[in-house]
Amino acid sequence: MQTTRKRIILSLLTAMFCVSGSMVTYAQTNTEALHNAQAQLEQKQQIVEQKVQEQQTVNNEIENIQTELTSISDEIAKNKDAMARLQEKIDATNQLIEEKKQEIVVIEDKMLARQDVMKKRAVAMQQNSNANLIINLFFESDSITDFIQRASAASELIDADKDILTAQQEDLAQIEKDKAEIDRQEKVLEEDQKALAGQQAELDQNMQKRQQTLTVMQQKYAQISQQVSVAQQEKAGIESQMKNLQAAIQREQAEAKARAAQAAAAAKASADTARPVAAPVSNNAASNNSATKGTAEGKEIYVTATAYTVDCKGCSGRTATGLNVAANPNMKVIAVDPRIIPLGSKVWVEGYGVAVAGDTGGAIKGHRIDILMPTKAKALAFGRRTVKVVILN
Repeated sequence: MQTTRKRIILSLLTAMFCVSGSMVTYAQTNTEALHNAQAQLEQKQQIVEQKVQEQQTVNNEIENIQTELTSISDEIAKNKDAMARLQEKIDATNQLIEEKKQEIVVIEDKMLARQDVMKKRAVAMQQNSNANLIINLFFESDSITDFIQRASAASELIDADKDILTAQQEDLAQIEKDKAEIDRQEKVLEEDQKALAGQQAELDQNMQKRQQTLTVMQQKYAQISQQVSVAQQEKAGIESQMKNLQAAIQREQAEAKARAAQAAAAAKASADTARPVAAPVSNNAASNNSATKGTAEGKEIYVTATAYTVDCKGCSGRTATGLNVAANPNMKVIAVDPRIIPLGSKVWVEGYGVAVAGDTGGAIKGHRIDILMPTKAKALAFGRRTVKVVILN
């Protein structure tokens, strides 16, 4: 009967450890997946930040181009105003040129009339010399007074011919001067027109180039915006995945604790049933039995537990009490604050088993312990949790 009960207890303990092992494996898988998701999340965050920075850079370039386009548009408007004013000036100058041309025609007609008069007088003067003219005037005059009057009139006619010649020469000079002024005005206006037309062509070309650049930058901005949106969606998906993994880990840890507690309670109940009522139990047997059950007798405390390995950075391979954990990585050892748990004490740790308080640590202060694990994967799987510790001696 007693043998049968021992077998039952052994089976329960084996099942408990198997369940705990499977739960640890499952938790380890979720933990690794969580770490991978965290790395992916950080990578996506970097991509999002990079794309947002690129987006801002392109947006600044677009704003600069739009400012340049506005400036070019203002210059084009000013140039068009200048061309309009120049056209008004050209129209006014053309009007003056037409007036000058009409004045030249009038002067040319006056000169032509003078030429006819001068031609007739030249013929008359050629037919009668000055002496004959004076004699004819003398004999044809009725009196001395009449002679003097006729001679004075002839002299005035001769002087008038000289004035006509002088006026003719002055009019010819004025015509040449007006023609030269007309040519000069036409050249000035032509040069101004060419200059303004060149400026307009250059402004139009700059406007076209900047508009093309603006189109390219707007397309690039839209492309980057789409990339940002995709990256943010992927980031949100990873965050959702991480939340699900964290919830799964917490759920499995809670279930593992519950199952371990149930198995421990069942083992204790079977052990109590199997224990002879009248048979006394020695101290050593009681101690070993308590350590195995997980509800050991002794001082109970609750602490925050983390895990470490012998291959951690800065680890020497030996504990504070001189235990060679490098040679024995499967040794059950915990690091403690000696004020809470004395060094060298034998303890039972929930979810870990019986161990020796054989190490200390700079970060292990107060109600905190660090559990030695044989591998880094198991240490990561253990994570951080609150556990019950029983100080057995």
